[in-house]
Amino acid sequence: MVTQQEAGRRTVPGPALPRPHARRNAAYPYGLYLPAAVVYLVIFLVPTAMAFYFALTRWTLFDSTFVGLDNFRDFFAEQNLRAGFANTLVYAVLTSGLKVVFGLLLGVLLTSRLRLRGFLRSVVFFPVLVSTVAVGITFSALLRPDTGLVDKTLAVVGIDGPDWLGDAGTALLSVALVDVWKGVGLATVIYIAGIMSIPRDYYQAVAVDGGGAWHRFRHVTLPLSWPATYSVIILSLIGGLRSFDLIWTMTRGGPGFTSDTIASIIYKQYQAGFFGLSTAGNVILFVVVTAVVVPLNRFLAKRQVTS
Repeated sequence: MVTQQEAGRRTVPGPALPRPHARRNAAYPYGLYLPAAVVYLVIFLVPTAMAFYFALTRWTLFDSTFVGLDNFRDFFAEQNLRAGFANTLVYAVLTSGLKVVFGLLLGVLLTSRLRLRGFLRSVVFFPVLVSTVAVGITFSALLRPDTGLVDKTLAVVGIDGPDWLGDAGTALLSVALVDVWKGVGLATVIYIAGIMSIPRDYYQAVAVDGGGAWHRFRHVTLPLSWPATYSVIILSLIGGLRSFDLIWTMTRGGPGFTSDTIASIIYKQYQAGFFGLSTAGNVILFVVVTAVVVPLNRFLAKRQVTS
């Protein structure tokens, strides 16, 4: 006869032992990460580690000599490096800021009840698809003094246009505006996606309260499109800090060194055959971009959570 105490002891469940197939199923999803991890290792981590090593050497295609931190000291001794740093920051902040502003305005416009809305979206996005070098060559011709279409158009209304790319005061600004023209389409697409994801109920609530278009934009569109703003700021700022091809195509860093950026200074070292020195410059650029973007990313992410 089984006592009540023994029956209670028998009904107490013991610790469940892991089943072999359960362990296999738990490990299965991690196996899906393996192809991406291999690609990331080969394409990013290995070249990054090699760049950090070769930045400490004087190297050619066939041999290398370890020189320690000499390349970094020589790179920081560049006479135009300070101007290059300043130009890089100005260029990145200006282009990213204008892409946010124009991208938001175009996103609002192209999500409204507008005729030919689909066609206008294609027109706005088209410059993104064009080669950056082709854009640089085209605008270099358009901005030529006296013979360029821009100065000829200004002359019709009695305005004497400057030498857009040959004047130290306008060269970097001109390239930045061309960069905005080319890249604002991507920012607009991001904003269109963000605005279209906002529930219509919020707009109806503003209409019930008697609010107009400005109230809908101020109290609904602007705060609820913050995730799109966050993405545009980060992507545009990274692109601006690393920008090279458009600047090199249009000004070669000139006149003089007035539109040089860190990337164009690095390329000039490559052209001169100082491969170790230019690799050190790439490492410095990597550190600068990381030092700017990572704290900004955390700050904007916190704003996104609290907003």
